[in-house]
Amino acid sequence: MKIVLEKIKVHGAFKIGIRFPYNFAAKEYLKQLQGVYWSNTVKTFYIEYSKDHFKQLYEHLRAKEWLVDYSQLRFDEEVPASEKFHLKIPEKVTHHQQLIESFGHWMRQKRYSESTIKTYSSMLDLFFRYYTTKKIEDITETDIVLFNQHYILRNNYSATFQNQLVNAIKLFYQKYNNTHLRLDKLERPKKSKKLPEVMSMEEVAALLNTLKNLKHKTLLSLIYAGGLRIGEALSLKLTDIDSKRLMLHLKNAKGKKDRYVPLSLKILDLIRSYYIAYKPKNYLFEGANGGMYDPSSARAVFHKAVESAKIHKNVTLHTLRHSYATHLLESGTDIRLIQELLGHNDPKTTMIYTHVSTTSLQKIENPFDKLKII
Repeated sequence: MKIVLEKIKVHGAFKIGIRFPYNFAAKEYLKQLQGVYWSNTVKTFYIEYSKDHFKQLYEHLRAKEWLVDYSQLRFDEEVPASEKFHLKIPEKVTHHQQLIESFGHWMRQKRYSESTIKTYSSMLDLFFRYYTTKKIEDITETDIVLFNQHYILRNNYSATFQNQLVNAIKLFYQKYNNTHLRLDKLERPKKSKKLPEVMSMEEVAALLNTLKNLKHKTLLSLIYAGGLRIGEALSLKLTDIDSKRLMLHLKNAKGKKDRYVPLSLKILDLIRSYYIAYKPKNYLFEGANGGMYDPSSARAVFHKAVESAKIHKNVTLHTLRHSYATHLLESGTDIRLIQELLGHNDPKTTMIYTHVSTTSLQKIENPFDKLKII
């Protein structure tokens, strides 16, 4: 059963409204919680609007394992906007650091990516600093809900941020076997169904033509030409290029999977020109002092090129990958082959490009054109 908690007014005062499809057993169970009343005016149950009452209500409902949607509740409206990002979180809590560092080492042994290790570690550090007075083993499901209410939502962080926090907490407590936290009951935010932004082929060409630096041009061209993620492009080594078979061997990519991506003669010629000019030793794209090229530098190059090309769409470096997939689909490439090229596990992930492709949409005859309008 799904129960929605919302902010309502009863007799001029704010309350927590409790809405759910009529169910006699649920109604009787709800009435067992002290402080819950029925309002004939708004036709719903309610409880006092406070953090403590919310916590009691949430725990009461979750004891039945019902889905509780509390996304419409905010307990911090009275806080001035100037204090929005000045929550009282200690700079550092030393007794949590050792466990988080140990968790990072464990993740590394499990071959998680450095990006994931860094993200999860920083999120756990933030979460445990928020609950500095609590022991790690005493954290409850309700604590996670309240952190979401008072920190994530208050600061307008994304659903992705919230999802990553849940992932980090679940993995952390799976390792340390916390018995107080019901990991299988941790709720995730509803996923948005946004379509990816895509550039036209003309826009991609304009963007790449603004790049005068051969290294920058080769990097962004390869990301587009192979539909690569930024991490895949930057982790490429010279030995991953098979010029005889015109193939790019992506090793240990997302999901710890290898895959091959075809190379055209045009992009191979560009890579050869770049190699002659820069002579990288290990990685295909190396930083000034050797080693892997910095992803933040790659993003900076991309955004500068977007500005120079006067592209006014909300695009990121990953848009090149989205554009590659969409352009393949529009040129008639089979969706299953595109799935393989992109390295998607689930075909549903690849199917999103059918919603942004203009090929089929442009064939639709608009009924407006048949109207005889004078």
